[in-house]
Amino acid sequence: MNFFKPFLLLVLCSLMLAGRAAASQQEELENLRRHIAAMQSEIEKTRESKSEAADALRASERAISDSNRKLAQLSAQQHEASFKLHALQEQQQQLNLDLSRQQTLLSKLLYQQYLGGKHEYLKLMLDNQDPNKVARDVQYFQYIARNRAVWLESLRRNLSELNEISLEVQSQNSTLEKLRAEQAQQKTQLQQDQLERKRVLGQFSKQLTQQRREIKHLQRDENRLVKLVEKISEMLAQPKKKSLFRNDNLPDNRFDGEPFFQLQGKLTLPVKGDITNQFGTKRPDSTVIWKGLFIRTSSGQTVKCVAAGRVVFADWLRGFGNLLIVDHGNAYMSLYGNNETLYKQVGDELRGGDTIASVGNSGGNIDSGLYFELRHKSKPLDPLKWLAKK
Repeated sequence: MNFFKPFLLLVLCSLMLAGRAAASQQEELENLRRHIAAMQSEIEKTRESKSEAADALRASERAISDSNRKLAQLSAQQHEASFKLHALQEQQQQLNLDLSRQQTLLSKLLYQQYLGGKHEYLKLMLDNQDPNKVARDVQYFQYIARNRAVWLESLRRNLSELNEISLEVQSQNSTLEKLRAEQAQQKTQLQQDQLERKRVLGQFSKQLTQQRREIKHLQRDENRLVKLVEKISEMLAQPKKKSLFRNDNLPDNRFDGEPFFQLQGKLTLPVKGDITNQFGTKRPDSTVIWKGLFIRTSSGQTVKCVAAGRVVFADWLRGFGNLLIVDHGNAYMSLYGNNETLYKQVGDELRGGDTIASVGNSGGNIDSGLYFELRHKSKPLDPLKWLAKK
């Protein structure tokens, strides 16, 4: 009996300590739940600010696209003006040479007329010479007079034309200077737009980082958030996305005029780069299914239209950034997202292989590249099944 007393006492102490520990854990859990509720309320308050940051990102990325498109248009106008100015200058140089030769000839004719006197025709009529010879000489003098008048009229026209071309050269120089000034101003505006985008992205990133830090703090001991913690941990632990294959070809206009449904097995992807996902699989950071391809490549690369069509959408869309949609007829469409610059606008007619945009990471995308979809009657199609076999 004496043997069991210490053992019984030990059991009673353990039960008391376990009860106290359970009560302490329950109290800690209740405190944690109250803290979670308070933090969730705070996160709800920040959602409005997060939405405002996304709207600001939309405005800045749209402005960058517009500025780049205007710069491209100004560059084309400047090239055309320079070409026209060069042609005018060559024409002006040729006229100056012609006038110089005509002025030299005029000087010689005037000098010869001065030496020969001004009464050759009258002297010819008064001299008692053969009438037939007189008639021939008179006709000869008339021919010289008419030819001289025609030549002088040509000289006057050349002088007038030279004056007009000189004025046009001055006007073209003025136009070129204005285009250069406008281009410089547009570049300054583009730099300001890019700085604004950088500021907005920094603000947006700061908000996301803060919220993620708060959520991770709350997930520490709360059972209902364990799955989310595991998912985030898996996502952070994932290595850089591997390329399924690489595309090194670009579209052209060889199939223009063919109905789009006949192009299955003939298309080429719109940019060169690495394809990092498969159509119809889950994205690693969500339950959303891939409805297109993401082609990872460097910013600034040109994006080509896969086939002839018409632009039906060219604007910023949340999640897709600067997005361009092309209608190919018969309810077939191609979509190009996350661009830095959209070079085409709604209504523009396109041929296969036309440059329509440049690669970026607009819309808050982490990687630089192009998101590409094909759809028929709004239903997504697997782009890989439409590609030409290598």
